[in-house]
Amino acid sequence: MTSRPMKIERDDLTRPEIHALLEEHLADMRAMSPPESMHALDLDRLRQPAITFWSAWDGATLLGCAALLEIDRRHGEIKSMRTPTARRRAGAGRALLMHVIETARSRGYERLSLETGSMPAFFPAHRLYESAGFVRTGPFGDYVEDPNSVFMTLALEASAPLARAVR
Repeated sequence: MTSRPMKIERDDLTRPEIHALLEEHLADMRAMSPPESMHALDLDRLRQPAITFWSAWDGATLLGCAALLEIDRRHGEIKSMRTPTARRRAGAGRALLMHVIETARSRGYERLSLETGSMPAFFPAHRLYESAGFVRTGPFGDYVEDPNSVFMTLALEASAPLARAVR
């Protein structure tokens, strides 16, 4: 990454870089998860009104993306957190996660939840979410118990300030 600051922006899902990243994401999820356990959203499903989508950039280079689904007025779900394979471990995932958490707080959500895979390839994501204060829970919303899924939730009213949560 260059010395330019990372820019996180609300995204309209029209740029080819976003399409390519989401295709990479869906291909990986299909390869790792049985069809009934794959909960990643495609472009059309990400365009629903209840979802806000962001992308992170270093100039013209896409560093990652994340989405926030409003389950109800007090509960949000993180969707489509992804960094390109070649850009991992550069801080974009953490920056996007903190951005989603702050947005959820500003909307007055009481909790923020997510579903991710249970396989070893997802362990770095588990560590990222746990470092921000997420704890493992059971299924939420329309999810059901699934050995291929890990469910996590962050209680926003009781969560640590972000300055402490990112350490």
